[in-house]
Amino acid sequence: MGGTQSLGLPHGKGPHAVGCTDVMVGQNQKGLFFRLFYPCVSQEGAEQPFWIPRYEYYCGLADYMNMNRKWCAPLLSVTFGSCRIPVSWDAPLKPSKNKYPLIIFSHGLGAFRTVYSSVCAEMASRGFLVMALEHRDHSASATYFCKLEPEASDFPEAPVQEEWLSYRGVPKDQKEFRFRNPQLHQRANECIRGLKLIRNIKAGKAAVNLLHTDFDLSLLKDNVDLSRLAVMGHSFGGATAILALVKEAQFKCAVALDAWMFPLENSLYPKVTKPVLFVNTETFQTADSLAKMKKICSMNEETKLITILGTVHQSQTDFTFLAGNLVNRVFQTRGTINPYEGLDITNRAALAFLQKHLQLKEDFDQWGGLLEGVGDAVIPDGPLQKSSL
Repeated sequence: MGGTQSLGLPHGKGPHAVGCTDVMVGQNQKGLFFRLFYPCVSQEGAEQPFWIPRYEYYCGLADYMNMNRKWCAPLLSVTFGSCRIPVSWDAPLKPSKNKYPLIIFSHGLGAFRTVYSSVCAEMASRGFLVMALEHRDHSASATYFCKLEPEASDFPEAPVQEEWLSYRGVPKDQKEFRFRNPQLHQRANECIRGLKLIRNIKAGKAAVNLLHTDFDLSLLKDNVDLSRLAVMGHSFGGATAILALVKEAQFKCAVALDAWMFPLENSLYPKVTKPVLFVNTETFQTADSLAKMKKICSMNEETKLITILGTVHQSQTDFTFLAGNLVNRVFQTRGTINPYEGLDITNRAALAFLQKHLQLKEDFDQWGGLLEGVGDAVIPDGPLQKSSL
């Protein structure tokens, strides 16, 4: 059989070793659940977390793909069950005199907090804290929250009960926009809640992580720079990032990876006055969607739109590396470009953009040409131009 089966997730290319931990706060659906990627103290022989954290997510992916859980979940588990993320689980945070800028990351439809580990780990290796949310609007293929047994509320160590939320498609009797737009607002509000949590930690309030990891959240107090704050996301998460940028004054800029523009209401476009970087893949965007991006581009000359040639919608997720040939053929997880090269372009463009708009003193401006669509496999604007050549 020709070609590699699966490639393995890339390691971060920056100077920092990367750690990650999971955080869940609040004992109801209105709490917050995320994976934190961060620069860590290098650990010899540290545990690397599994890419798919629990079996329930395989069931959720089966639901999202409209497949029978009975055979699909075990098949996904065999395919991906041994995949690990090349980061150190629960490693100590590396203290920083300059403090780390923060990126809040929003996942796409049917995804969850670990599906963008390649992008998140790369950003952390470059000196960012990355809060990869797991949204509770029923757009994740699966997620859960913890609730205390009512009689156990007097005991802080009492066992918590998990309640799982499954993926929901658009009901047959409902217009898609009417279903997706409220989800979008919930997602943007969850991004803002993530920021509020960090604000509270910086103000010295204790955050209780229900998941009892070894990571000390209070260390974030002196190591996060909330004047350097960006929001980022893929697909539905790209639209979420744009809405969060409008809703929350503290977000300086947004990086929208192959944004799904459909759920954004038209009245929002004139309000997107802060810089956005649109990094599109070659095959996903429609003319209508690109027209919406152009409207946003007209609001600020620092807003940029580029397309990476040879990429597909999944090229900006971990699936592009981990799906073998069969899965790739069925689900189009890989384009014609080398997956590592495609993701490098995405990451470098994002880093150059973040350096500019968060005023970072790094060398990411070496990739500034990408923001103008200059470079191999990248063009300015959308892919539709090519047909007119």
